[in-house]
Amino acid sequence: MYQLLKQCGRAKRGRFTTVHGVIETPVFMNVGTSAAIKGAVSTADLEKVKCQVELSNTYHLHVRPGDQIIKALGGLHKFMVWDKPILTDSGGFQVFSLASLRKIKEEGVYFSSHVDGRKIFMGPEESMQIQSNLGSTIAMAFDECPSAVAERSYVEQSVARTTRWLYRCKAEMARLNQLEDTINPHQMLFGINQGAIFPDIRIEHAKRISELDLDGYAIGGLAVGETHEEMYHILEEVVPYLPLEKPTYLMGVGTPENILEAVERGVDFFDCVLPARNGRHAHVYTNFGKINLLNAKFELDDSPIDPTCSCPVCQRYSKAYVRHLFKAREMLAMRFCVLHNLYFFNTLMEEIRQALDEDRFPQYKKEKLEGFTRGQEGKMPPGKKGRRGRLTSL
Repeated sequence: MYQLLKQCGRAKRGRFTTVHGVIETPVFMNVGTSAAIKGAVSTADLEKVKCQVELSNTYHLHVRPGDQIIKALGGLHKFMVWDKPILTDSGGFQVFSLASLRKIKEEGVYFSSHVDGRKIFMGPEESMQIQSNLGSTIAMAFDECPSAVAERSYVEQSVARTTRWLYRCKAEMARLNQLEDTINPHQMLFGINQGAIFPDIRIEHAKRISELDLDGYAIGGLAVGETHEEMYHILEEVVPYLPLEKPTYLMGVGTPENILEAVERGVDFFDCVLPARNGRHAHVYTNFGKINLLNAKFELDDSPIDPTCSCPVCQRYSKAYVRHLFKAREMLAMRFCVLHNLYFFNTLMEEIRQALDEDRFPQYKKEKLEGFTRGQEGKMPPGKKGRRGRLTSL
């Protein structure tokens, strides 16, 4: 159940109650594609970096280790040792990302596994069955994600098929939740709005899927080739046609700047691989912009990654040390930077929620964006010398 606590313009401050706990929104979901955050980060670590929701990938878990195995082991929560909410995507994005390995039909999609080449079929019913076996808190409807630069005629056909698939997803989810051996009989279903960068197609699709009274609604098919301005325009056009009293989820987005802009336009769920992926390559987010720790200027820098950050890494270690770990090819370097980046994103969302609670989101957004810009211009304030406290472990 979603409770809209307040609004600031279109920005929403909400609370989403699930069988696995309450989610305070706006929220950033930390992406663990194969039931793990890449970069040697455990679910125990996720608790320390203030993660509210973990996101895993239906297609990847179906391929390896297999959703039937996870079901036999008690479901994804027990498998990962994580008792908070989990959202599983539907496998629909792989229809887009594995374009060279798939064939789309009305009944579903035929894949060749990216792991071993074996043939896989996934349609709406199969996606719901896999996600039911995983027992996630929130399941995503099976859809097709057309390219942002696809021809209008193709997008129209694709969206119509996605709508038909959504009806099948809803019916199958209702059936599965009634089965005696279902891992999570309270599993929720989010539908997905598509339409590339055609506002009228997006709006008509939003109206159609809103009639189904689902648990939440996502906006898919963005951040896949269009400009930021095009993405923001689509959000401005389509969000007003999605139910205000349900969560609105922008899939696969994004940067801190993207999040601030999307919150202002009414989005309250986010996910993205960027914090972990960038962290594994020494790119870290700070309140003064993103920095590359491999730069030579950090060789003798004994200040934390971000002197304003209270994450376990910034509390104890210096840029110079983390840079050394990367140069020495130590796995600890990736772990440190992924932890820092996830903490940064989760803290950003915490600050956004507080700003909305205090009716000062516009001012907060302006100050935050200005801080990022100053850092990109090389005007980051000098780091603090010494350590800001001791932690016994990570």
